[in-house]
Amino acid sequence: MSKVKIGLVQMSCVADKATNLQKAMDKTREAAGKGAQIVCLQELFTSLYFCDVEDYANFSLAESIPGPSTDALGKLAAELKVVIIASLFEKRAQGIYHNTTAVLDADGAYLGKYRKMHIPDDPAFYEKFYFTPGDLGYKIFKTKYATLGVLICWDQWYPEASRITALMGAEILFYPTAIGWATSQDEATNEEQYNAWQTIQRSHAVANGVHVVSVNRVGFEQDGAMKFWGGSFVANPFGALIYKASHDQEETTVVEIDTAETDRYRTHWPFMRDRRIDSYQPITKRYIDED
Repeated sequence: MSKVKIGLVQMSCVADKATNLQKAMDKTREAAGKGAQIVCLQELFTSLYFCDVEDYANFSLAESIPGPSTDALGKLAAELKVVIIASLFEKRAQGIYHNTTAVLDADGAYLGKYRKMHIPDDPAFYEKFYFTPGDLGYKIFKTKYATLGVLICWDQWYPEASRITALMGAEILFYPTAIGWATSQDEATNEEQYNAWQTIQRSHAVANGVHVVSVNRVGFEQDGAMKFWGGSFVANPFGALIYKASHDQEETTVVEIDTAETDRYRTHWPFMRDRRIDSYQPITKRYIDED
């Protein structure tokens, strides 16, 4: 099938993991009731965004994957006959942790995981303290309804990641996300940041001729110092917005897309055909010095 109904769950979180997991499951059920076949949850949805501080106590939030959350979500996926994309804090081994997304198929089967490749280290986003960079490479997941590519938040800014995932056969790119504004910022800065974030992802849709689905969290966290900006969206293979969420409300939305549009856009705008793969070796360098 080429027409697929995508569920986006944009929600706020609290400190209690069990409460967040149940909320996400309830909203997944809501999305399925609206016809969703694939449901994407936001980045690290089982907790507050804990990377605002470097605190060893936060490592206790991590879990194995597969593990308790994927077990619960797998049962729900099988019951609802939906694919679930679930972003979790993974404890791989003692002292080794990842920012990881698991994919559960519509029969509840665990299809595998993607570990976030690009790890930021910015004020209030101290992810390098917690997460080992991903070592599984870029991944696609062949689900009942579509072949998915999953990337995570900071991965959004890197065209190399979206290109490789699309070249592997992803029909849709999903980006579970946790990004927000410092409440001390002015509105012009907020608008500039959000527009850049949305624009770079829409450009991935254009360059690769695939739908892009980005799901962000919403609400005030970090004692009110950070407002997660929501604004979850779906872009078609030419970057046009099909749906955009609000910046301050929880939303559970279902959007129908047609993956067959990829062929039409790639045929009429043949960026993939005209790639000069013989000339791209320098992209593997950190920087190209003239000498």
